[in-house]
Amino acid sequence: MNKCIFLDRDGVLNVERGDYTFLPKDFIISDGVPAALKKIKKAGYLAVVVTNQAGISQGLFTRKQMQVCHDILVERTGHLIDKIYYSPYHPSFSESLTRKPETLMLEKAIAKFDIDPSLSWLIGDRARDIECGQRMGLKTVLITENQLHRCNPDFVAENLIEAIDKYVLQP
Repeated sequence: MNKCIFLDRDGVLNVERGDYTFLPKDFIISDGVPAALKKIKKAGYLAVVVTNQAGISQGLFTRKQMQVCHDILVERTGHLIDKIYYSPYHPSFSESLTRKPETLMLEKAIAKFDIDPSLSWLIGDRARDIECGQRMGLKTVLITENQLHRCNPDFVAENLIEAIDKYVLQP
């Protein structure tokens, strides 16, 4: 079985703007992300992105606009991402088992890539990310402490590179 690092997108891989990020000019890869992905891959982990993109169902942006940002992400991080799963749903418009904290995006990846959850991690910046990972038996890292009062992650880090260096790659 494989081991995996599941990664939230906004606030982990790219700069969190506090609003939907769907324009290429606003899609800024966070410092250290390419280096962190290289370390993830060198350590034998899959790198799978799981992201809620509710602005699609709200009509704020299109799947095509989101895909352009995902193409930028993959290219600027050296094509080290194995797969990107996204949920276009918003609870005000349509319920879905894919939207975190629900687990269907992770379940799909686990089945597709034969992933062992007990060897895997979820790194996110929201309580819903941590809850999703915990539901699947993953170790979790919360990026920044701004949602710490809403969840109980295994670890807290300032950014992805710290999460990888300080927790994931430690024996």
